[in-house]
Amino acid sequence: QVQLVESGGGLVQPGGSLRLSCVASGSIFRFLAIGWYRQAPGKPRELVAGVTSGGSISYADFAEGRFTISRDNARNTVYLQMDSLKPEDTAVYYCNARYKGTAVDYWGQGTQVIVSS
Repeated sequence: QVQLVESGGGLVQPGGSLRLSCVASGSIFRFLAIGWYRQAPGKPRELVAGVTSGGSISYADFAEGRFTISRDNARNTVYLQMDSLKPEDTAVYYCNARYKGTAVDYWGQGTQVIVSS
């Protein structure tokens, strides 16, 4: 069983930055692929960025160049640095984890990000 706890959300002005954290417990963290997803009201959940257990990184088009995902295996933590935030980035951001070669997804409770002046 994997437990995920997100933090770092909040209210920020357009153009500002936030750093989200996802801490995993109950797992062998280095074997987990971690993804950040988001869901805005009335919209489906979408992938923002992901990092595999081997360190390969991918971004959604809207995140490329503005967001940076990183992992610290020593701290069982994955970060999402979000810069140049826009109002359309407003959403609940969720952390997802999956062991390589499995189809079981683990989710955190989400952290709210609001980008508004």
